[in-house]
Amino acid sequence: METHQLIARLLPEEERKEIEITRIKGDASNRQYFRLFRPSGTLVACIDPAFRGKPHQAYPFLAVGRLLAGAGVRVPEVVAVDSRDGLLLLEDCGDRMLQDEVETLGTDALAARYRQVIDILVRIQAIAPDGSQPFSLSFDHEKLMFEFDFFIRHALQGLFAGLLDEASILRLREEFEAISSLLVRPEHFVLNHRDFHSRNIMLFGDEPVVIDFQDARLGLPQYDAVSLLRDSYVHLDPSMVETLKQYHFGELEKRGLLSMGLEEYLRYFDLMAFQRNVKALGTFCYQVSVVGNATFERSIAPTVAFLPGYIEARPELSAAGRLLDPLISRFVR
Repeated sequence: METHQLIARLLPEEERKEIEITRIKGDASNRQYFRLFRPSGTLVACIDPAFRGKPHQAYPFLAVGRLLAGAGVRVPEVVAVDSRDGLLLLEDCGDRMLQDEVETLGTDALAARYRQVIDILVRIQAIAPDGSQPFSLSFDHEKLMFEFDFFIRHALQGLFAGLLDEASILRLREEFEAISSLLVRPEHFVLNHRDFHSRNIMLFGDEPVVIDFQDARLGLPQYDAVSLLRDSYVHLDPSMVETLKQYHFGELEKRGLLSMGLEEYLRYFDLMAFQRNVKALGTFCYQVSVVGNATFERSIAPTVAFLPGYIEARPELSAAGRLLDPLISRFVR
């Protein structure tokens, strides 16, 4: 059955002949997105192979979406679903992303917008464990090392093969093991969106809407803050970033979600930022060299440029930084 017919089956019969469907360019995922134009308004259709044949309660997008909505986080409304074909019809929240505002707003307005988004983040991180799927997953040692290994495979042994010899890669992996061990602190874990950056915050009217939340899991509260404030897709003024870190810390503290002081928060922020940005580099290199999606190439240099700051600030990262110098020197002069 053609895509148009699949999607049309979820609409009332009287609307099926009056719709126009266009493809929406997605990000780095296996999901396909389409916009439906109807006389009564637009919708977004998502085709996700991971949803095919699954019970609704076992599909993370639906489970996490209900969890976030129940906590007052604005997410797209689900209009209809068909697990047989892995199909969802969703509220259309437009095309304008937080990323689009960064270059257009003045300093004060941009800082206010980011404080508003951090308030949403803290609302997510305040959700209490209820035994549902996201709370059974975490950024444990295995997950963190999977992401580090993905970087090794697709960046150091893939797109940038030859920059480091195999002996250096083995030593670097040992450093990645040590860094991962520092970041596994379950006593500090909260719920994280897992990809909380400027392309996953839509602006519908003037209201931020959170998307792409299906991979939510437990981790340090700094993980999502890093995704937002050390974002590969936008450049924020460093002084604003420092102020927003402290804002996030203060809001977590107000809600009783922290058992660490500011200095410790900032230390874990840098360690987590190193891991998160290295993970992002692995994704970008995979998209460029394996998928053939060259649009991600432009995000490599700004992401590498974040690394020296963390390495200089935190002795725990110095050995890894020395080993990564051939890659860093390629992009940072």
